[in-house]
Amino acid sequence: MDQIKEYINQIADISEKDWNFFTSKLQRRVIPKKTTFLKINEIENHISFIESGVVRLFIPKENPEKEITFGFSFENQFISAYDSFLTQRPSLYQLQTLTKTTILSITYKDLQEVYKTTQIGNLIGRLTAERLFLIKSKREQNLLNLTAEERYLQLFKERPELLKVIPLKYISSYIGVTAQALSRIRKRV
Repeated sequence: MDQIKEYINQIADISEKDWNFFTSKLQRRVIPKKTTFLKINEIENHISFIESGVVRLFIPKENPEKEITFGFSFENQFISAYDSFLTQRPSLYQLQTLTKTTILSITYKDLQEVYKTTQIGNLIGRLTAERLFLIKSKREQNLLNLTAEERYLQLFKERPELLKVIPLKYISSYIGVTAQALSRIRKRV
């Protein structure tokens, strides 16, 4: 709980009463490595804070080699199929742990109650949504403005630990190239 409290304190001061109410709604879950914990066409009912581990967001295909990885979330970040969570409609993608992962989750219903009951809930929700939007926006801009090699170098610069824990096939999909093209990029740099 210390990690999520530190994260929230960076956003705003939260009263002890609001903190206690919020944490009473959190559920800790430990998810084994390589577990898909939200499948396509399921409705996302949780938004979760990652205490430890790495989660991949991807679109599955019949041939696993053709899966499209479009995001990763790490320790001290929130994870959710956020569009499905907000609309309460089926997800068009899946969430999978790449390592043993521990998360603190709150349900959609409980989060609405936190928004209604606490003084700080709406502010934290809005600021968290804004952070998730900025991450998505940056990724889209990178795909449109940078070459595959530039995307790889930026990824390596910003998150060198990522390259130690994430298989190259997921990294190649994430930067929008084939595994063979990523191999050529890695040889050049």
